Amino acid sequence: MSKKKQSINYLDLIPQRAETLRWHTDEATGFITLEVENTGVFNTIAQKVFHKPRTTQVHLDETGSYLWPLIDGQKTVAQLADCMKQQFGEKAEPLYPRIIKYFQIVESYHFIKFLNQ
Repeated sequence: MSKKKQSINYLDLIPQRAETLRWHTDEATGFITLEVENTGVFNTIAQKVFHKPRTTQVHLDETGSYLWPLIDGQKTVAQLADCMKQQFGEKAEPLYPRIIKYFQIVESYHFIKFLNQ
């Protein structure tokens, strides 16, 4: 017997940024850059042998940069989608598939976690 995968309603979830993740806003563009520290055995070896950087910079696009500071651990994804719709209007469409994909990606990299999942 296999268990059926429980479907997740992303619009009801409350995202919170990872506390250890550093980020800053580029003054010239206004876009946000996340600074991800490369830790672990393989990263340490790559840093010493191949001179790889200690941190990796992840540059967010316009909509990602707008959403990132709004992620406060209190607003749901639906509330954030409403904010995005007000800010970008028709440019945000298709709104819900786009914002859900955004949160799936940033969660997969452990940049956020969902408080009520």
